[in-house]
Amino acid sequence: MSSFYLAFCVICITVLKELNAIVDEPYMDEPFHIPQAQAYCSGDFMRWDPKITTPPGLYLLSVLLKRLFLFKCSLPMLRLTTLLTLLALPIALTRLLCYHKRERPPASLLSPMPESVVLSLFPIAWFFGFLYYTEVPSLLFVVWTVVAASNNRHWLAALLGLISCAFRQTNIVWVLYAYASSQLMFLRFRRPGPGAELLPKLHDPFALAAQLGDLGKCLRSVPWILMDILPSFVPYTLVLTSFGAFVVWNGGVVLGDKSNHIPSLHIPQLYYFIAFSTFFGWPVLISGPGGAPLLFRGVWSRIRCLFNVLVCLAMGVTVKFFTIHHPFLLSDNRHYTFYVWRRIYMFHPLAPYALIPIYLACAWAWFLRVGREQTILQTLILPVFVIPTLLPTPLLEPRYFLIPYILMRSQVTFIPPWGLVIEGLWYGVVNGVTMSVFLYRARDGVGRFMW
Repeated sequence: MSSFYLAFCVICITVLKELNAIVDEPYMDEPFHIPQAQAYCSGDFMRWDPKITTPPGLYLLSVLLKRLFLFKCSLPMLRLTTLLTLLALPIALTRLLCYHKRERPPASLLSPMPESVVLSLFPIAWFFGFLYYTEVPSLLFVVWTVVAASNNRHWLAALLGLISCAFRQTNIVWVLYAYASSQLMFLRFRRPGPGAELLPKLHDPFALAAQLGDLGKCLRSVPWILMDILPSFVPYTLVLTSFGAFVVWNGGVVLGDKSNHIPSLHIPQLYYFIAFSTFFGWPVLISGPGGAPLLFRGVWSRIRCLFNVLVCLAMGVTVKFFTIHHPFLLSDNRHYTFYVWRRIYMFHPLAPYALIPIYLACAWAWFLRVGREQTILQTLILPVFVIPTLLPTPLLEPRYFLIPYILMRSQVTFIPPWGLVIEGLWYGVVNGVTMSVFLYRARDGVGRFMW
């Protein structure tokens, strides 16, 4: 076991011990999840709390651990379920990062890359790794799904994807992303055998060298390679069939409390995601070749053209007609998003519009950073799959951004050591502040602040 990973494990276990000592009663969403898990642990699989909106994967995982290791389903032991998935996250992320870097992963599972440990410190993942929530187990199985698909183990990927949907049903989108991403890489690197005819190629140039007309060429080349990638899709049809059967049986995607989770067209959610990603990922953005100055010049050269002025106007229309003031966001002052919304977006009627150029600049910054090392389709495929996951969600919630951020960040294949150090320190500062506030700054009549 590497010393860096060992330190990560020791810190996480220490924090969980402290959290259990201070927060010794279920908090926030845990009062729904804990009794449900304890019912499953006692063998009562027919009981279901109608307020719970996600499938029972988390509770089934706790039952499995209980039977394997004779755990008791007490609050501390149930929180240990999510901590174990957090501790496993660097192992999975190592495989994902190596896939994008085209490198061989370490021989030992217990020696993950330092970069994967740093990425596991990402504040949203790290914080919810200590509470009995679905976020980290869901992320872990999505990452394993992408890893399995990238290694052409599509039946395993389909199984892992199905398991990921047992934690969050919207992970069906990321199952399809895993397949699509793996096929782009397969088509990019496949070579004909000795004496074989040339294979049809997907037009997929490097992102920063691509022109607008290349997107049309990409689409026109798809029919020629379709028969080469369809056989790999067969396992995923079973996942789609299972998901479709669930939707028909349930009468929709959302389980339980449907009244507060009605799908809505929430276009600005995409803008919040890119702002969120830039706030947390700025060390990644400035660590590319040429550093921050070259990045700023690249963004400026693109944002000042007439096309982007038209894009800003279109974004203004979507902000005007598709901004949603969710009642949970306006009423629950125990979340940081409450204060972000009140003090930034509601500061002045023009504030949401003033942020539009910033959103666009952030989007270009990520395109330039990811696109430096990826093809145009590999760069754009993630935003395509982000749309169906975020567009229908009416609530501004950082947890919804966790999986797409990790998948986007993992596509940045080169970060110099100094950039990795800054990223780790930045995540560490945010984690230290947010966990300290959560544990030691509880307010009477308000409670504990959390993401």
